[in-house]
Amino acid sequence: MTGATPGPEVACLGETMVVLAPAPGTALAHADRLAVGVGGAESNVAMGLARLGHRVAWVGRVGDDPFGRRVLREVAAAGVDTSLVTVDPAAPTGVYLKDPDPAGTRVHYYRAGSAAARLSADDLADPRLAGVRLLHLTGITPALSAGCRDLVAYAVTARPLPGARISFDVNHRPALWSAGQAAPVLRDLADAADVVLVGLDEAWTLWGVADPADVRELLPGPDLVVVKDGAVGATALPRGGTAVFVPAPAVAVVEPVGAGDAFAAGFLAGLLRDLDLRSCLRLGHLTAAPVLAAPGDTAPPPDPVRTARALALSEAGWAALEPVAGRAAPPSPGGHRGGVSR
Repeated sequence: MTGATPGPEVACLGETMVVLAPAPGTALAHADRLAVGVGGAESNVAMGLARLGHRVAWVGRVGDDPFGRRVLREVAAAGVDTSLVTVDPAAPTGVYLKDPDPAGTRVHYYRAGSAAARLSADDLADPRLAGVRLLHLTGITPALSAGCRDLVAYAVTARPLPGARISFDVNHRPALWSAGQAAPVLRDLADAADVVLVGLDEAWTLWGVADPADVRELLPGPDLVVVKDGAVGATALPRGGTAVFVPAPAVAVVEPVGAGDAFAAGFLAGLLRDLDLRSCLRLGHLTAAPVLAAPGDTAPPPDPVRTARALALSEAGWAALEPVAGRAAPPSPGGHRGGVSR
């Protein structure tokens, strides 16, 4: 007799949109054609975790429209369980456009009133979420609507999934709300989570702190705070423990959007596997590197054999890792190194 299919280890809750993007290096205003893809911080993390071999469900809402069907198809194709996604006939699927620029890619959102803005506590009440070990949230969701803000606050305080750790990626989006509006909300939500990921640039913009230790002091509640500093590297600061820093490997950067989500997926995969913090940080960097070196929001991680070898390297061996190469692209003004801050 065959046993029941095991449920997800991880649930990622948030909005996924259709992404329209010109060819790399082409400004949106001058583009004749746009490539169609999908993107959303939480589903990017879900896809990254699924590609690393974990059972992941994405919890969200899409419109009953062609874009919604595109989103569901592409997220499911990466191995993510989309059976908990609600198809809403009364609201559209969100859209965003990428605008490449040598100084950094800009994004333009068309998501006001989207189906995902109608997410509520009911979306976490499905019995299929019982047994989830990790619930992943970001600071994007509370910016979508008052109801979404209430949902994230409910998730981190009421803990509707018993036994699940909560990870929270701050992910401030200035196009959705200003730093002044977001700062107190995101600080409170982050401080109520178990694991927090935040870019050092975000921490400075939101809270005026410029050092990982200061971020940790600002957020005393979480068991673990991870501060990402772009091409420099990332620092994990456990509560009551010693900070661990791992430098970012060199990457020929094509497109940075989505790399922070890939880093989160790798790091969280390490936690799910009970790896030490140095290995978790390395796995985050290794998972982010292919995304930095590709034009899309997601990319398959390195093969498991290469990953295992990289995790076992000495400090000197890690520092000497060969750069990850992507498709040809003009060098950024800051050089060829790429890391993860957003």
